[in-house]
Amino acid sequence: MKKKKKTKGKFRLIHLIIIFLVIYVGIVFNHQRELLKNLEAKREISEATIKELEADIDALYDEIEMSGTLEFIEKVAREELGMVKPREIIYIDVNKPRDPLFDIFSKDN
Repeated sequence: MKKKKKTKGKFRLIHLIIIFLVIYVGIVFNHQRELLKNLEAKREISEATIKELEADIDALYDEIEMSGTLEFIEKVAREELGMVKPREIIYIDVNKPRDPLFDIFSKDN
């Protein structure tokens, strides 16, 4: 009778060890899956950022290529420096709502 109790105790210990290992492996597997999901999300964000930066770089290369042309120089002179061509007339729409920032600089005040 005593021999059966020893085998039952060993049998229970082996079952507990196996159950513990299965639970441990499940927890580790779940943790690895979560890490993989987070890394995939970060990779997708990084790839989107890379695509945006590549588009910006291409636009800058195009701008560099165009920088020597007369059209580009005229565009910069008009947009950034406010220059106009000789004998060109600029029309200002009086009915258009004005920007409040320009009210500070008006001559009426």
